[in-house]
Amino acid sequence: MSTVVFGITNCDTVRKARKWLKSHNVQYEFADLKSAPLPATTIEHWVNTLGVEQLINKRGTTWRNLPDDDKGELTLPRTIHLIQRHPTLLKRPVVVHEGDMLVGFDEATWQGFFRV
Repeated sequence: MSTVVFGITNCDTVRKARKWLKSHNVQYEFADLKSAPLPATTIEHWVNTLGVEQLINKRGTTWRNLPDDDKGELTLPRTIHLIQRHPTLLKRPVVVHEGDMLVGFDEATWQGFFRV
């Protein structure tokens, strides 16, 4: 079983998620988005699997601080570029578990997702 949690270390939601995983004895690998940028192929897969709306946090400071030109139509190339340049645009955490993906942290959803 392989589980990878993508996030940033100082994000409160990521901290809650990691604490939840530990308390439920779920083994995982943590990938810090700030220290290891995502490859374009990974972002493309995520966008194709989940969609831009589920991945991009348009309520956050990073989005609000982007120039208006960057907030135009989120085509695949633009989305890849923005996420690589501003990893904090992603809703967090992004979890890849046994080939399935989950974005954000909601305890009830996670219980079903991890079957605990």
